[in-house]
Amino acid sequence: MPLFRPVLSLFYLLPIIFLPSFCSAADPYASYEFRVSYITASPLGVPQKVIAVNGNFPGPPINVTTNYNVAVNVWNDLDENLLMTWSGIQMRRNSWQDGVLGTNCPIPPKWNWTYQFQVKDQIGSFFYFPSINFQKASGGFGPFVINNRDIIPIPFAQPEGDIFIMIGDWFTRDHTALRADLSSGKELGIPDGVLINGKGPYQYNATLVPAGIQYETIRVDPGKTYRLRVHNVGISTSLNFRIQSHNMLLAETEGHYTVMQNYTDFDIHVGQSYSFLVTMDQNASTDYYIVASARFVNESLWQKVTGVAILQYSNSKGPATGPLPDPPNDFYDKERSMNQARSVRQNVSASGARPNPQGSFHYGQINVTQTYLLKSEPLVTINKTARATFNGISFIPPKTPIRLADQHKVKGAYKLDFPDMPLNRTPRADISIIDAAYKGFIEVIFQNNDSIIHSVHLDGYSFFVVGMGYGDWSEDKRGSYNKWDAITRSTSQVYPGAWTAVLISLDNVGVWNLRAENLDRWYLGQETYLRIVNPEENGKTEMAAPSNVLYCGALQSLQKEQHHGNANSIFKGHSKLFITLLMALLNVAFLLS
Repeated sequence: MPLFRPVLSLFYLLPIIFLPSFCSAADPYASYEFRVSYITASPLGVPQKVIAVNGNFPGPPINVTTNYNVAVNVWNDLDENLLMTWSGIQMRRNSWQDGVLGTNCPIPPKWNWTYQFQVKDQIGSFFYFPSINFQKASGGFGPFVINNRDIIPIPFAQPEGDIFIMIGDWFTRDHTALRADLSSGKELGIPDGVLINGKGPYQYNATLVPAGIQYETIRVDPGKTYRLRVHNVGISTSLNFRIQSHNMLLAETEGHYTVMQNYTDFDIHVGQSYSFLVTMDQNASTDYYIVASARFVNESLWQKVTGVAILQYSNSKGPATGPLPDPPNDFYDKERSMNQARSVRQNVSASGARPNPQGSFHYGQINVTQTYLLKSEPLVTINKTARATFNGISFIPPKTPIRLADQHKVKGAYKLDFPDMPLNRTPRADISIIDAAYKGFIEVIFQNNDSIIHSVHLDGYSFFVVGMGYGDWSEDKRGSYNKWDAITRSTSQVYPGAWTAVLISLDNVGVWNLRAENLDRWYLGQETYLRIVNPEENGKTEMAAPSNVLYCGALQSLQKEQHHGNANSIFKGHSKLFITLLMALLNVAFLLS
């Protein structure tokens, strides 16, 4: 009888973790099956078409440990092309798996495709979402967690557990209707609400919130501390996140531990992810409100656009009542939000994915090799259509992915002529990308002359957010840069009429998407790519195209008929190793019994 206990635990482990011969025993595999389909849901009380993953909205979490090899087999059950991207996951040397149109051909309807990548030397809170056809506006997103290895401690006491909170603005029109509006020159208008974990607001006010809407309830135990991983997965609205009567201790953002500071509320911009430690230290006379409300908007017009969930202690005496906790008041402090962003600093004494402190990289002492000033302005008209731009260029997605075009010597697939500063010329639409030097150390200034707040994101990298300020950037602004403990992240806000400066060490070869995270601006062309190629490439700095690569555009004729597989199919050919390992572990179990 004692034999069965270790054997059973072994069988529960084996379907998830494998040790193929092409990776070391220290780097196991984790496999996932994602079936992306439409479901009917009513998050704001109105039935609508929603994109689900494995029937769930939001989708299930990916939960792995740093250095794991991850295989995600994505089945496209939609009626249009699909790509999944993994926001903040750096895909070291492997932009083939990034899941955007400049790097991947889309997955056709009724096809599947297996993403294979390593979460190399990363930890922290991220999320995935569909990257094309405005599909993110209908869902398809879910959390992605990379844990520390056991040998590397986290810089705080182990919390009781993780709580995923996905907040975002939401329309009752689906993504096809929204993108049709954008394509015809219309604005999206005010969202219909804000969702928390795919659910509408708790009825805190009978005038503003109709009855019958399903809301999120997060149940906790008194006295315990939980790690709340909060992601803004919305379209274009910055949100202020707060929990009634509770302090939120900021601990991590997008893969980097922060100097730990308490906040009563926090602005989370589109595409950003944060971890907060929250201790359940209040009495349980009632439940408490969790609120996500719009920022930098006309509050009287946006009163209905507020997400409200419930924090419920296990010994709660009754429901939450009364008004919501007050939102920030910027009337007397116009720089409140920017000062809050500046207060987020890197914990330079904490280990990250490696034993050495992640802040020990002395970025402030490195000479900048190239400066790029990327200017965004209000929408412009190009070819009688409203378009969004960086430096007067509205990006046209390439028909053939960029590195695939390089590999097969496809001429005219793109242009390496993206300007490093705004030019005095008529705006145009083009496939223009940045020819970035491998191992360069570049400065990028995002100048936002638009009337709305922007979020900007770079795939493949984390960048040092060294400065931000109102007005036009000029060289003398470098004197205000944080050159010691600037936070490192992949998504940053750029306030309207303001600038944000970042520094990037170009050590990850490939082609990486630089974009507006505001989904409407991204859809209308506010993006480009950094093409980073090692001139002495010998196969060690960039991985080859995967064996299951999809072909499209000029290479469409190379695409073979698809033979459906699953995420575990990558382990075929290693069955002898698997059986040998299984027998060895069974023998160990027998001896231990």
